[in-house]
Amino acid sequence: MNEEESLLAAISEDIRLHAYDSAWPDEFTAERERLIALLPGSFVEVEHIGSTAVPGLSAKPIIDILAGVRTLARAESLSERICTCGGYTTSAEFNATLNGRLWFMRWANGHRTHHLHVVVHGGEVWRERVNFREALRLRPELAARYVALKFELAQRHGTDREAYTNAKAEFVRSVLESA
Repeated sequence: MNEEESLLAAISEDIRLHAYDSAWPDEFTAERERLIALLPGSFVEVEHIGSTAVPGLSAKPIIDILAGVRTLARAESLSERICTCGGYTTSAEFNATLNGRLWFMRWANGHRTHHLHVVVHGGEVWRERVNFREALRLRPELAARYVALKFELAQRHGTDREAYTNAKAEFVRSVLESA
């Protein structure tokens, strides 16, 4: 599957939330170790983020990985190796629309399994992603509100990932402002 086909498949993949799977942390750990072995010395730190990183939270079964690098130029220099030896695909066009990060996805058996977000370690994007995860881990009532919103939005935007993601933005922003 070429880059354009992969991106189109990702955009059009239905949104299906799954009950929390206790295997998700192990899947993250395995992928983190694989990336570190493939790209030694490339990352300052690698974190599990997103809903699969919050125990008990329903989620799309895609492991979100936050990989911190020293500079965005370093992230860009790793892009080709992440794809060629890491088994990820990306879209230069999509990445050009992002601020402060590069995005990659990994596929297996026709479905996305991992999203890799390469960002400046300790920068704004890093802090936001980690702070949001921590807020959900530490505040069960907040996690419950978030999962209820996700189910509502999955029903409303079940075939439109961009609309689904954009509709969650206000909730995420409010959590980060109150943190």
